[in-house]
Amino acid sequence: MVDAFHAPASPPHGWIQPSALAVTPPQAGRSELIQQWHERCAALGLSRVERPDFDPLRRSDLAVARERNQRLFTHAAPVMEMLLEQIVDTDSMIVLADTTGTILHSVGDDRFLQRANKVALTPGVSWAEHSKGTNAIGTTLVEETPTVVHGGEHFIHANNFLTCSAAPIFDPRGEMLGVLDVTGDQRSYHQHTMGLVRMSARMIENQWLSDDYGNRLRLHFHGRAEFIGTLLEGIIVVGVDGKILGANRSALDQLDMSIAALRMQSLPSLFGITASAVFDHFRTPLPTPMMLHAANGQQFHVSARFNGPQRSMVLDVSVTSVEARMSGEARARPSPAAADYAAAAAAAATRHPCPSSHPSLSGLHYLDTGDAQIAATLQKVRRVINRDIPLLVLGETGTGKELLARAVHQDSNRARQPFVPVNCASIPESLIEAELFGHEEGAFTGARRKGAVGRIVQANGGTLFLDEIGDMPLPLQARLLRVLQERNVTPLGSLKSIPVDIAVIGATHRNLREMIDAGTFREDLYYRLNGLVVRLPALRERSDLDVVARRILLAECPQDTPEIEASVLALFKAYAWPGNLRQLANVLRTAAVMGAGESHICEHHLSDDFLEDVRRVRFRPAPAATAPAPLPPEAPALPETAYAVAPGYTPPASRDAEPPPAALPDAPRTLGEAEIDMIRSALAAADGNISVASKRLGISRNTIYRKLRWNKGG
Repeated sequence: MVDAFHAPASPPHGWIQPSALAVTPPQAGRSELIQQWHERCAALGLSRVERPDFDPLRRSDLAVARERNQRLFTHAAPVMEMLLEQIVDTDSMIVLADTTGTILHSVGDDRFLQRANKVALTPGVSWAEHSKGTNAIGTTLVEETPTVVHGGEHFIHANNFLTCSAAPIFDPRGEMLGVLDVTGDQRSYHQHTMGLVRMSARMIENQWLSDDYGNRLRLHFHGRAEFIGTLLEGIIVVGVDGKILGANRSALDQLDMSIAALRMQSLPSLFGITASAVFDHFRTPLPTPMMLHAANGQQFHVSARFNGPQRSMVLDVSVTSVEARMSGEARARPSPAAADYAAAAAAAATRHPCPSSHPSLSGLHYLDTGDAQIAATLQKVRRVINRDIPLLVLGETGTGKELLARAVHQDSNRARQPFVPVNCASIPESLIEAELFGHEEGAFTGARRKGAVGRIVQANGGTLFLDEIGDMPLPLQARLLRVLQERNVTPLGSLKSIPVDIAVIGATHRNLREMIDAGTFREDLYYRLNGLVVRLPALRERSDLDVVARRILLAECPQDTPEIEASVLALFKAYAWPGNLRQLANVLRTAAVMGAGESHICEHHLSDDFLEDVRRVRFRPAPAATAPAPLPPEAPALPETAYAVAPGYTPPASRDAEPPPAALPDAPRTLGEAEIDMIRSALAAADGNISVASKRLGISRNTIYRKLRWNKGG
């Protein structure tokens, strides 16, 4: 079993009943076909009494084969785990093989895995026809079509106890990637097995297509509207010039065309419509599927996807997100977590290297960076995905709350629909109601002509992320609660309610229970939002800072990624990081620019303001002092023993001397007090300039204002 992947307990969205793709059991009528296969094997010089070949690839060669097919494994492994849930306790196993027939990976019932090992059905062994005769894996590679080989249909007698169902896996351009196979005891044969294998292969192919063309216009279509969003839907990819770039096998089946013939087509020649017309239709709020006719007269229901990564180019128009298009904005403000999210995606190679290209973000899996607290949080979150249970994420500013929310959305059944983030602290109180609920024309002074769609309606079908929910004004909390209960939104100035289907994820760094006691947060809304509450640890509390730093550098420098000097890493691990992941990303981004072309990031690559912050904390006087003591004129450039005092942090013991008394507080401080001290220190260093201090800390100006205001009791 592969621990890194966790299949859901229930079939995913788009998983149809096996009977829809089932094949009939092997029948006597197949004898002529089997005879042809056996004659082909005999011509290769094989004997039906061959002994099993127990000479697998050497470990190093198998590692090379796996590395060469790492992207295939990345897409196939979670599907294999999901498929295993469907055939558990059936004396079966699931096998992934490359285009040479070499088995790369297998999972299954332990007892059957031991039996399969006796005939060398194990990773590292080739099951190509020239090695193992007629078998589902090898014969599928030759025939390039789904194949069942049952019992005595195997060419080699030693394999007659097996029943095997295999399907080829193709990329969007029609190139074969490998073979997915389910093998079991021939007495346990079931006609639905082949259907499950074919569906699983299609899932892998569709994920590969989305990975290759995430920033292109993709048309999802079928003759019956209810099949859009299932594994039976056809998908074609359209280039900027309207040409067809690729397609899945369902598209080829429905259009009755080969991939080579389809790639000779364009959208106008195929469906009689331009890419711009499709884009214009689906950029409107709540678009309905289009009805398009193929050249042969077939009629299809068509939906479109163009939710590529931020700053991607689709149809020569710069888009940052689907939600920005739906709200009519030319450009959306970049999300605070965008850099962190890109870092996680690009740095997946830290744990699962992918030589061919960056793997697509697979959500929660890539957030597991080795920290026990993070791992426990992800395990909890996985259990509530797709179960209509609200999620509330707690944690300091910059700890990656939006990053977690996006990962949950990515792993859910709603992944194809919009993810709409709303920062309740950054939107002026006078506008947040219109932003959330939308408004009709003239609903208030300055309202947009023709009105505007609110963020809640934009999230219809997808996920609404309410960041800093604790900063939402009390009157709006009542309206939000009503929306969550009734699943209907009434825009400002309108009498018409709009039904919505949304998943809600809330996040805050505030203590909502204390706010409830103070009467500033509604208790009923709190219990509506907190189906599952998880807390993200601050960066200083995590044990995976080196992995996180490496991932950020991979995002910034995907080519020739620099290493981090041991002294810099020691400094990082000792620092308190008041801005958490966001501050670390800012520091590393600057260092990567300063050290461009060099193999290591050293202390002299770090920005002066960051080094000053670390020195200031290191040499901070006792709390009673009214002003910071000047730095020693010849202060060292932060040796490895230097550290910043963080609440709850115990610095590594010095081998030479105890740390200076001035580095230790006179009395225990709360986390909030430590944050205020750090903010005031940064403000003092910036001569009171809020913008400069916020940049140095890696937090927003609003956060500084808010924390200082709360500290004064405002």
